[in-house]
Amino acid sequence: MAEVITMPRLSDTMTEGKVAKWHKKVGDKVKEGDILAEIETDKAVQDFESEIEGTLLYVGVEEGSGAAVDSILAIIGKEGEDISSLKGGSAPAAEGASEEKKSEEESKTENETTSVEQTSVEVPAGVEVITMPRLSDTMTEGKVAKWHKNVGDTVKEGDLLAEIETDKAVQDFESEFNGILLKQGVEEGGAAPVDTVLAIIGPEGTDVSNVGAAQPATKSADKPAEQKSEAKTEEKSVASTENSSSDRVAISPLAKKMAQEKGVDINSVQGSGENGRIVKKDIENYQPSQKAESAAPAQNTAAAQVALSFVQGEDTETPNSQVRNIIAKRLSESKFSAPHYYLMVEINMDKAIEARKEINSLPDTKISFNDMIIKATAVALRKHPQVNSSWAGDKVIHRGNINVGVAVAIPDGLVVPVLKNTDQMNYTQISAAVKDMAGRAKSKGLKANEMEGSTFSISNLGMFGIETFTSIINQPNAAILSVGAIIEKPIVKNGQIVVGNIMKLSLACDHRVVDGATGAQFLQTLKTYLESPLTLLL
Repeated sequence: MAEVITMPRLSDTMTEGKVAKWHKKVGDKVKEGDILAEIETDKAVQDFESEIEGTLLYVGVEEGSGAAVDSILAIIGKEGEDISSLKGGSAPAAEGASEEKKSEEESKTENETTSVEQTSVEVPAGVEVITMPRLSDTMTEGKVAKWHKNVGDTVKEGDLLAEIETDKAVQDFESEFNGILLKQGVEEGGAAPVDTVLAIIGPEGTDVSNVGAAQPATKSADKPAEQKSEAKTEEKSVASTENSSSDRVAISPLAKKMAQEKGVDINSVQGSGENGRIVKKDIENYQPSQKAESAAPAQNTAAAQVALSFVQGEDTETPNSQVRNIIAKRLSESKFSAPHYYLMVEINMDKAIEARKEINSLPDTKISFNDMIIKATAVALRKHPQVNSSWAGDKVIHRGNINVGVAVAIPDGLVVPVLKNTDQMNYTQISAAVKDMAGRAKSKGLKANEMEGSTFSISNLGMFGIETFTSIINQPNAAILSVGAIIEKPIVKNGQIVVGNIMKLSLACDHRVVDGATGAQFLQTLKTYLESPLTLLL
């Protein structure tokens, strides 16, 4: 029997989805795990995979069009099956939902039109005004980190126009129109409010000098003309060799699943399929290279090279990035609104060290102590759900999923990629996910939805030799774990002084949600898991 697939809710703030691209046409065979379409939400573009097998009998939303969440997206069933009743039954519901939104959309359209009309008396025929997009639910302003098209360049639908820096990340912004880039409403390095003019595309030679003329765009810093010109020249010289780190990796669903299970970084795999697509045999035959193994030290070196130059007797200024501004704002809000207290414990890591050696002796397996800590933390949260909760004014929200955020240092601040359903992941999956997201975080390739939804956070400075420290809670989490270095030191064992491997953990808690005894019990469980890794299997 045919099944109706509805527009999925891919984020907690999503009310409508847009089909950016269909990967299957009516009449195509569909297998479980096949990518049906790319759905554009209010935050990012995500692949949408089929959970059923059959033939694609009906497409409810055309490519490039949007529809309300839970309205009909597609119908899959047996070839030749009559689905007229399903289409008829679903359409009124979808129409009802969209009817309710009609006035809102009309109002929004009027506002957008008014915004554009305020900047010019008339928009020439064939000209499209592109406004600064709202790429996250908290975004009020966007900064153009880099233009990928210059005025006069030909632009095709799907071409990368610019990189937009939001309050959460830097995201690629693609054009939805064909034509010539006639105007850039925001200079590279400049910022502008959401819904103001970003760019104008239209027929070559069209006069758009008055279109968007009144739109203000604030520069993040005043730069000398000579310095800016040099920067432009440098960017142009490398533009042909650079690829955006957020480009979508072409990979089959089966190969993607195998890569996750084996902990293979798909960005380092050379695809042998059509147009370089990664297929099953590429993952089976993949051999890690020295380049991949040395990537982490190289990244640390690159980060070190970002250090400011020091000029004796001269003060210098660095304009804050959007990321830096939002970090300052949110950490201040967290520190001054949530009553923090701290619990500390020492962990004997001797058995964890032995367990890691044994695990890493397996073929194609390499996990870190951080991976082990993440896994143990996720399982401990399952036993202590109060620590996996959030304060919400007049109530405490107990989170149904365990999503661990892992703090990653980037050149201009800190981001927290999130491992969704961490307690259900094995060591290899955690290792692969952390390496992938940490690498993309450093190159500003993370999507906004990959940094949302955490229920608990971990910050690890052990690799820098820091023995103990405390962190500020990443709200709306109720706690954050700070992880120090593993240090050899004398300990008492069976009445004898011996050398042990000790690691210190610090748990910062929001006292409105987590009482002292609750936090202490959580740390006791975590200590048991790390000191006796086999207990994780019980």
